[in-house]
Amino acid sequence: MDLTAHSALANRSAQPAERSGAIGLFSLRFGLGTLGALWSIGSWAQTGIYTCVDAKGRRITSDRPIAECMDREQRELYPSGGVKRVIPPVPTAAERSQVEAAQRAQADRENRAAEEKRKERLLASRFPNQAAHDKARAEALNQLDAQLALAQQHMATLEQQRRAIDDEMEFYKRDPSKAPPQLRRRLDENAQQRSSQTMQLADLEREKSRINARYDDELAQLRRLWGETGQ
Repeated sequence: MDLTAHSALANRSAQPAERSGAIGLFSLRFGLGTLGALWSIGSWAQTGIYTCVDAKGRRITSDRPIAECMDREQRELYPSGGVKRVIPPVPTAAERSQVEAAQRAQADRENRAAEEKRKERLLASRFPNQAAHDKARAEALNQLDAQLALAQQHMATLEQQRRAIDDEMEFYKRDPSKAPPQLRRRLDENAQQRSSQTMQLADLEREKSRINARYDDELAQLRRLWGETGQ
């Protein structure tokens, strides 16, 4: 075989190998490109798709929440394009203050309601039935009636003293200024004491009314609580 024939034969033998190598390189590049595309899609899907229209009317899309749209609504999308969730605007300082005030007010209402429930439980525990409540009312009124009786007795004593002073002042009826200083002083002191005692009696009578009103309110509340517990 001459040199020319041998060279042609060598070239034919190398062509399949070269084609095989080229095909392998193409396959590798294609595979890497596909993997890169799949990675990009997976990364996009993992981080999310955010979109909004900013203050200038521009449509912005990003893989994270968009700073230019913090003051307006944003949408997070699925890779398919469907809406995953709507992100409301970031509240302003005034709006945050309003929300915090509303939360505090709600917490106060809940605390008051809890405290009211606690008081109701204590009340129902203290008075399991109306007989127990009636007994407590009677005891409270009896104590007050005892104070009233003492105050009325003291008032009667002051009235008796006043009559005795009036009898002595009868001698100076025409000119009370001629009455002895001690007698006039007794008259003034008696008047002041009777005025003070009158106010004390009025206070005791008002307290008696407050006690009855409180027990009336408690009884109405207890009847509701007893009804809830089937008593």
